Amino acid sequence: MKNKQSAPLVLGILIVSFFHLGVWPCHGQGDTKVPSKPNILYIFTDDQSQRSVSCYEEARPWAQTPHIDKLADMGMRFTHCYTGAWCQPSRVSNLTGLLQHAHQSFKVTKYPMASYDPEQLRFFPSVLRKNGYETACIGKWHLGEDVGHGRDWDYSVIWDRGGGRRNAGAYYNGALVRTNGGERKPLGGYSTDRYTELAVDYIKKKKRADKPWYLWLCYGGVHGPYTPAERHKDSYDKAPASRVPVDIFGPRPTKPEHLKNLTRWKKDGKGVPKGYDAAVKKYHKAVKSLDDGVGAVMQALKDSGQLENTVVIFTSDQGFAWGQHGANEKWMPYDANICAPLIFSAPGLVKPRTVCKEPVNGVDITSTIHSLTGIEPEWKMHGRDLMGLLTSPDDKLKEPMLMINTTYEYGDSVIEKLKSKDYEAFERRDLYAWMMMRNGKYKYIRHFKDNLIEELYDMEKDPDELDNLAVNAKYHEKLIELRLKAVEEFRNKDGDFVDHLPEPKQASRKAAMSDGG
Repeated sequence: MKNKQSAPLVLGILIVSFFHLGVWPCHGQGDTKVPSKPNILYIFTDDQSQRSVSCYEEARPWAQTPHIDKLADMGMRFTHCYTGAWCQPSRVSNLTGLLQHAHQSFKVTKYPMASYDPEQLRFFPSVLRKNGYETACIGKWHLGEDVGHGRDWDYSVIWDRGGGRRNAGAYYNGALVRTNGGERKPLGGYSTDRYTELAVDYIKKKKRADKPWYLWLCYGGVHGPYTPAERHKDSYDKAPASRVPVDIFGPRPTKPEHLKNLTRWKKDGKGVPKGYDAAVKKYHKAVKSLDDGVGAVMQALKDSGQLENTVVIFTSDQGFAWGQHGANEKWMPYDANICAPLIFSAPGLVKPRTVCKEPVNGVDITSTIHSLTGIEPEWKMHGRDLMGLLTSPDDKLKEPMLMINTTYEYGDSVIEKLKSKDYEAFERRDLYAWMMMRNGKYKYIRHFKDNLIEELYDMEKDPDELDNLAVNAKYHEKLIELRLKAVEEFRNKDGDFVDHLPEPKQASRKAAMSDGG
């Protein structure tokens, strides 16, 4: 059934205009201005690589996201954001401020459904509610049937992916949603636009609200099947062919054994990946409705007079690789797979058009939301506070950035599987679980599988992560140093699992090159 509001909203989106910055009331805290109970609009897209956002240097040269670019012009763009490793734990981490290994009680039941004990695994919007905020969630959930309405959310329109196979994959059309925890009913229309409409309506209703609000707007786009809105179906058809990554087919002799020749692509008669350009273009076409959505919600903030006291955070649950390292997925520990865009806009706090190169992650965002609202977390979180970076983007954080992917295992199950040496529990589609650390210019990776080498990359000299320095004798001391540092840092983040990791295989460059030939 076609929604009657779709046509005027689309028109409004297409003609949306941006505006001059205002300044919100702040109270001083040293040299840092802290908003006085600002609204928080947290926009969370799905599988959206930073390469799909035109203000990023890595973007396809023909990609166009003018409204997201405008948002970046208003505030700060982070160049290296590791929000999560894949859709589900990324969302749990953003709600808890904890990395995947500490998601106690969370279990995958029948994928994509899951369950958790809200007493053991608390979500921070409930704390915002206790401290005077109204909380709302619109869009994709992916955490099971307990959507937390009345506990975490005052208002919710949630696609929980339950109710059958058809609804589980209804990323763009035919979605059944639960409003305020009720029964599943048809959302109607193209989901990206419908979530935008619901968010715009919510923002407008808060024009004269007596309390600040927090809205988590979770789009299902740009997840597969990358269905573009009707108005964008011809976009990019005349754009140049998409550049194919050099390592799409391998071999990759310095990588761990299971990644040396991995590829998700097949060659056509000319030796190029089949359907590559068409798939990449379709993905970017679907991004355009997300860009429209950003334009519409920002216009709603302006029109309702709430722009000056609203923090806007834009990111994705993680990125997505298109051929890099042979991949056609997230999951892997490389920037091409999991690096997401991240933009903070906060008029009066964040200077316009600033760029921060410090690597950050999703739990950092959660910790920072607490600082922005002036609310103390009720449990120990794993994130670092980014408030200093928001005012001084060239600063360095004291702790390195951590990320972990334990596939479908969460909480105590991670330790149990490692203790029993059940490494196959950490396998998914020929990939294995991993832990990763960004420390200065280096990235360190360790896999949850026996008889595998580690990975070490100089991200300044080798941003595409093609040359694994772990097999280079010159970097042997650096490798040991970072191995010990990673173990220490994860242990400090409730990571007792580190005591049960399989010993990494030692490899020389000569042996690696020989094995990979």
